[in-house]
Amino acid sequence: EVQLVESGGGLVQAGGSLRLSCAASGFTFGDYAIGWFRQAPGQEREGISCISSIDGTTYYAESMKGRFAISSDNAKNTVYLQMNSLEPEDTAVYYCAAINPYSGYPCFDVRGPLYEFDYWGQGTQVTVSS
Repeated sequence: EVQLVESGGGLVQAGGSLRLSCAASGFTFGDYAIGWFRQAPGQEREGISCISSIDGTTYYAESMKGRFAISSDNAKNTVYLQMNSLEPEDTAVYYCAAINPYSGYPCFDVRGPLYEFDYWGQGTQVTVSS
Protein backbone atom coordinates (compact mmCIF):
# COMPACT_ATOMS: atom_id res chain seq x y z
CA GLU A 1 0.00 0.00 0.00
CA VAL A 2 1.38 3.36 -1.03
CA GLN A 3 1.62 5.89 1.77
CA LEU A 4 2.58 9.52 1.56
CA VAL A 5 3.04 11.40 4.82
CA GLU A 6 3.59 15.13 4.83
CA SER A 7 5.20 17.02 7.69
CA GLY A 8 6.78 20.37 8.40
CA GLY A 9 3.76 22.63 8.19
CA GLY A 10 2.94 25.20 10.83
CA LEU A 11 2.55 28.88 11.58
CA VAL A 12 5.15 31.29 10.24
CA GLN A 13 5.37 35.03 9.92
CA ALA A 14 5.36 36.71 6.54
CA GLY A 15 8.83 36.69 5.06
CA GLY A 16 9.74 33.46 6.83
CA SER A 17 10.58 30.03 5.47
CA LEU A 18 9.40 26.48 5.94
CA ARG A 19 10.55 23.14 4.59
CA LEU A 20 7.90 20.52 4.04
CA SER A 21 8.70 16.83 3.83
CA CYS A 22 6.88 14.02 2.08
CA ALA A 23 7.86 10.52 3.20
CA ALA A 24 6.84 7.91 0.64
CA SER A 25 6.55 4.15 1.01
CA GLY A 26 4.93 1.10 -0.52
CA PHE A 27 5.47 1.76 -4.20
CA THR A 28 4.82 -1.30 -6.30
CA PHE A 29 7.03 -0.08 -9.11
CA GLY A 30 10.48 1.37 -8.53
CA ASP A 31 10.20 4.66 -10.36
CA TYR A 32 7.84 7.42 -9.37
CA ALA A 33 7.21 11.14 -9.59
CA ILE A 34 6.16 13.14 -6.56
CA GLY A 35 4.49 16.49 -6.72
CA TRP A 36 3.46 19.21 -4.31
CA PHE A 37 0.08 20.88 -4.42
CA ARG A 38 -1.81 23.30 -2.23
CA GLN A 39 -5.39 24.26 -1.60
CA ALA A 40 -6.54 27.37 0.20
CA PRO A 41 -10.04 27.63 1.68
CA GLY A 42 -12.61 28.24 -1.00
CA GLN A 43 -10.07 27.93 -3.79
CA GLU A 44 -9.17 25.24 -6.28
CA ARG A 45 -6.20 23.03 -5.72
CA GLU A 46 -3.10 24.27 -7.52
CA GLY A 47 0.07 22.49 -8.48
CA ILE A 48 3.44 23.73 -7.32
CA SER A 49 6.14 21.39 -8.54
CA CYS A 50 7.10 17.78 -9.15
CA ILE A 51 10.28 15.73 -9.25
CA SER A 52 11.31 12.53 -10.96
CA SER A 53 12.83 9.71 -8.92
CA ILE A 54 14.65 8.49 -12.06
CA ASP A 55 17.00 11.40 -12.58
CA GLY A 56 15.88 14.16 -10.22
CA THR A 57 14.46 16.32 -12.98
CA THR A 58 12.24 19.02 -11.51
CA TYR A 59 9.26 20.78 -13.00
CA TYR A 60 7.51 23.90 -11.75
CA ALA A 61 4.29 25.68 -12.45
CA GLU A 62 5.28 29.10 -13.75
CA SER A 63 3.51 30.95 -10.96
CA MET A 64 5.45 28.99 -8.34
CA LYS A 65 8.95 29.56 -9.62
CA GLY A 66 11.34 31.57 -7.51
CA ARG A 67 10.18 31.10 -3.91
CA PHE A 68 9.61 27.33 -3.92
CA ALA A 69 12.20 24.63 -4.44
CA ILE A 70 11.60 20.89 -4.65
CA SER A 71 14.28 18.33 -3.86
CA SER A 72 14.55 14.69 -2.94
CA ASP A 73 16.56 12.18 -0.98
CA ASN A 74 16.01 8.89 -2.76
CA ALA A 75 17.78 6.94 -0.04
CA LYS A 76 15.10 8.11 2.36
CA ASN A 77 12.26 8.08 -0.20
CA THR A 78 11.55 11.62 0.91
CA VAL A 79 10.75 14.69 -1.15
CA TYR A 80 11.06 18.20 0.23
CA LEU A 81 9.52 21.55 -0.59
CA GLN A 82 11.54 24.54 0.55
CA MET A 83 9.36 27.63 0.77
CA ASN A 84 10.95 31.04 1.20
CA SER A 85 9.69 34.61 1.53
CA LEU A 86 6.29 33.31 2.54
CA GLU A 87 3.27 35.55 2.19
CA PRO A 88 -0.16 35.38 3.80
CA GLU A 89 -1.48 34.33 0.39
CA ASP A 90 0.56 31.11 0.74
CA THR A 91 -1.70 29.98 3.58
CA ALA A 92 -3.16 26.64 2.52
CA VAL A 93 -3.11 22.92 3.08
CA TYR A 94 -0.13 21.50 1.26
CA TYR A 95 -0.31 18.01 -0.20
CA CYS A 96 2.19 15.71 -1.79
CA ALA A 97 1.07 13.21 -4.39
CA ALA A 98 2.71 10.49 -6.46
CA ILE A 99 2.58 8.95 -9.89
CA ASN A 100 3.52 5.26 -9.84
CA PRO A 101 4.48 3.62 -12.10
CA TYR A 102 6.32 6.39 -13.86
CA SER A 103 8.60 6.32 -16.87
CA GLY A 104 10.22 9.73 -16.83
CA TYR A 105 7.87 11.95 -18.83
CA PRO A 106 7.34 15.54 -17.65
CA CYS A 107 4.85 15.48 -14.76
CA PHE A 108 4.23 19.25 -14.81
CA ASP A 109 4.45 21.98 -17.36
CA VAL A 110 4.39 25.72 -16.73
CA ARG A 111 0.64 25.58 -16.10
CA GLY A 112 0.83 22.76 -13.55
CA PRO A 113 0.27 18.98 -13.56
CA LEU A 114 0.04 17.22 -16.91
CA TYR A 115 -1.45 14.00 -15.56
CA GLU A 116 -3.58 12.75 -12.73
CA PHE A 117 -1.54 11.74 -9.71
CA ASP A 118 -2.33 8.28 -8.38
CA TYR A 119 -1.75 8.64 -4.65
CA TRP A 120 -2.22 11.50 -2.21
CA GLY A 121 -1.13 12.33 1.30
CA GLN A 122 -3.37 13.78 3.99
CA GLY A 123 -1.90 17.24 3.78
CA THR A 124 -0.15 19.61 6.16
CA GLN A 125 -1.42 23.04 7.12
CA VAL A 126 0.74 26.08 6.43
CA THR A 127 -0.41 29.37 7.91
CA VAL A 128 1.43 32.61 7.18
CA SER A 129 0.62 35.53 9.45
CA SER A 130 0.99 39.14 8.37
